[in-house]
Amino acid sequence: MESVPFDFEAFKKEAMERLKAGKGLLGTEGAFTPLIKTFLEEALEGELETHIDADELPNRKNGKGKKTVKTTHGPVDIETPRDRAGSFDPKILAKRQRQLPSDIERQIFALYARGNSYSDIRDFMEEMYDVEISPATISRITDKVLPLIEEWRTRPLESVYPFVFMDAIHYKVREEGRVVTKAVYCIIGVNQEGYRDLLGLYIGAAESSKFWMQVLTDLQNRGLTDILIACVDNLTGFVEAIQAIFPKTDVQLCIIHQIRNSKKYLSYKDSKEFITDLKSVYEASTKEKAEHALNRLDQKWGAKYPKVIQSWRRNWDQLSLFFQYRVEIRKVIYTTNAIEAFHRQLRKVTKTKGSFTSDSALMKLLYLVQSDVTGKWQKPIHNWNMILAQLSILYDERLKLDV
Repeated sequence: MESVPFDFEAFKKEAMERLKAGKGLLGTEGAFTPLIKTFLEEALEGELETHIDADELPNRKNGKGKKTVKTTHGPVDIETPRDRAGSFDPKILAKRQRQLPSDIERQIFALYARGNSYSDIRDFMEEMYDVEISPATISRITDKVLPLIEEWRTRPLESVYPFVFMDAIHYKVREEGRVVTKAVYCIIGVNQEGYRDLLGLYIGAAESSKFWMQVLTDLQNRGLTDILIACVDNLTGFVEAIQAIFPKTDVQLCIIHQIRNSKKYLSYKDSKEFITDLKSVYEASTKEKAEHALNRLDQKWGAKYPKVIQSWRRNWDQLSLFFQYRVEIRKVIYTTNAIEAFHRQLRKVTKTKGSFTSDSALMKLLYLVQSDVTGKWQKPIHNWNMILAQLSILYDERLKLDV
């Protein structure tokens, strides 16, 4: 089917301005609202071609009319295709219909953003509205987001982020005729006003410190010059990768990740008691008390579980970093929960996907989901004024505060 002419450059400029203004993807002023026009026009074209093919009398296309359709996102001006015989009465938007049903409007991007495949969307539209829309048409519509993704991924960043959380989530992707596991590298920053921002999503092979270094280099190239505290899991070489690009950054290893790794080596009958004893280490009020608790843990369990105790001692410098801060900062940095909560939002949508057809298909869906998720990040993190006051004392020369 011939694609409807569409001034994509104009749309892209307008959409980016809306995104930068924090207006999200959907809603009255959402960045994707102009795509409703494209969707309707392509759907009407598809209906007309199906009608002409099925018409027993001679018939053909006969130019286009214009119509303003009211939607919950505001009025949308569309071009409506006509046939010579005048017998074409579309199902998705009837001849005299001026109000777009809200359920169609929601489905335009919501179905895709919720993880539905092209065939799922096609079947839904055909079942609900008796409209045939090919997977190729749906793909063309969703492909219009790709340049927006690229602009979002290369947008300039603030120069300093007090906190940055980094972790990867894994997906199955088809590549060269086989299904492989890909890592999606996620970075969430907290800026100097206390607001969270998803700094980037990067698709790579299985998670590695080498690829993380490439990610960090890209963040640096986009304007990020300093991270005060980075919160990460205990991936081999991760700390060294961070310090190679941002040598002044303090790195806190996630306590929760460390606990999970410890539990892998515990017998079922010892697990509950060991974890209870372990709490006295990471819940201590000072680093000195934590070290005394770690020594007691070693005395009790070291002979039976030497590998677990050795791991805590080997990583102690990064595991214990949070003890040098007051409780308000400790609560923020002792775990990567901020990014794990984001991953849970992604999984809600992607959990039904066995595998993705390509990196591009995966990125399109993740981008749509993240826009909805991050659009709700409207408040600074709890106790930010108190946190900033502490940071301004500890990192005075590195913060760019307007006073």
